[in-house]
Amino acid sequence: MRITTVGLDADDTLWHNETLFRLTHDRFCDLLADITDSETTKAKLSEVERRNLRLYGYGVKGFTLSMIETAMELTHGEAPASVIREILAAGREMLSEPVEPLPGVDQALAELAKTYRLVLITKGDLLHQEQKLAASGLGDLFAAVEIVSEKDTETYRRVFARHGTGAEQALMCGNSPRSDILPALEAGAWAAHVPYVLTWAHELVDLPMDHPRFCELRSISDLPAWIAGLG
Repeated sequence: MRITTVGLDADDTLWHNETLFRLTHDRFCDLLADITDSETTKAKLSEVERRNLRLYGYGVKGFTLSMIETAMELTHGEAPASVIREILAAGREMLSEPVEPLPGVDQALAELAKTYRLVLITKGDLLHQEQKLAASGLGDLFAAVEIVSEKDTETYRRVFARHGTGAEQALMCGNSPRSDILPALEAGAWAAHVPYVLTWAHELVDLPMDHPRFCELRSISDLPAWIAGLG
């Protein structure tokens, strides 16, 4: 089967993201240490985040709002102004964090771009994702960029039809089993999982290790050779 189009996830596939969220989680727990214990704070924040996904979507801004809402719920509506200020400061710092491609990303994408149409397919806040792509220096390698509210089967069918020759001749590469792998396979595409050291619990599902169109790679550096082998 000839591959014409390669879709790539952004956060934690091309550059760090979840590490920053984990550090901010810890900072948030420290802020509320006088109010409740860390495990209670983390559990409540996770509950609030999941509840708010349909309202705020993915990204730093929705996460910041969820931290504020969590603080208000844990303090019964009496969160100190100093805590709210610190939460907002943490959100601003996340939005301004420098972007640096993960090891091997530059070389792998440059090699892939010689043969295939590259499409960035990512969730999150539109403005922030555009800023991160620009800061990464990788933008010129992509033929198209799709910043979507959700990655599901229809999303991949639509994107690969719009920017390629259909899902059957496309491949999706990313770190999230739930968002990057399963729906891409269901759409008829190939899928390559590149693990990241951390994965948000919401994105964790079992990998389809026996699927004929799936492969788990050690690094994105292995992607060009694997795709070439498919041909």
